[in-house]
Amino acid sequence: MSGSERPGGRGRRTEGDERSERPGGKRAGGPRKAQEIFDATLDLLAAHGYEGLTIEGVAQRSGVNKTTIYRWWPSKGALLGAALIGARRLDFELPDTGSLQGDLEALLRAIVTLLTAPPSCDIAVATLGAVTHSPELAGHIREFFADRLARELPVFERAVARGELAADADPALLVDLLAGAAWFRLTLRQLPLDQDFVSRTVRTVLKGASAPDAL
Repeated sequence: MSGSERPGGRGRRTEGDERSERPGGKRAGGPRKAQEIFDATLDLLAAHGYEGLTIEGVAQRSGVNKTTIYRWWPSKGALLGAALIGARRLDFELPDTGSLQGDLEALLRAIVTLLTAPPSCDIAVATLGAVTHSPELAGHIREFFADRLARELPVFERAVARGELAADADPALLVDLLAGAAWFRLTLRQLPLDQDFVSRTVRTVLKGASAPDAL
């Protein structure tokens, strides 16, 4: 594919298009006002849910012609997937506390904030709720989680190097256990989180809940 072609090989990049590097070195393409488009997408999702999200609405809110949006993202599922990965408002700083316990606590606190602080909590609930009804969106959400895990891997690589984590440990499983505990408690059980929820959850995932003499 030449530098003048857009993804999918159809059409040519216009003067307003650009390519950039996403965190992790993966190539990403999009129009010059991609952040405005992503922000509008997430705002409309939080306000109206996935059913109420339309590319026409995103175009109106972002001030970008809808043909430009369709040029890069042929559906609202593709657009939302790109927004979840590329929006700066959902970016996070990778923790480096010097210990696996500390790093995972920082990651879990970020997840708890995502699930409790508006508008990110509305974005998360609307997105994850829509996944079960949209196979296309589910594919884009898998890409989002794969991207997020790839950016979190240094936490686990450092822990292995320090001797805190077994070399064959599954980072995805550890993240799923932590995030799943928060999601289930907050969204399904509708219960508040105890003050020590984060530290206790990380400690249980890393060390287990069995009594010492039972091991």
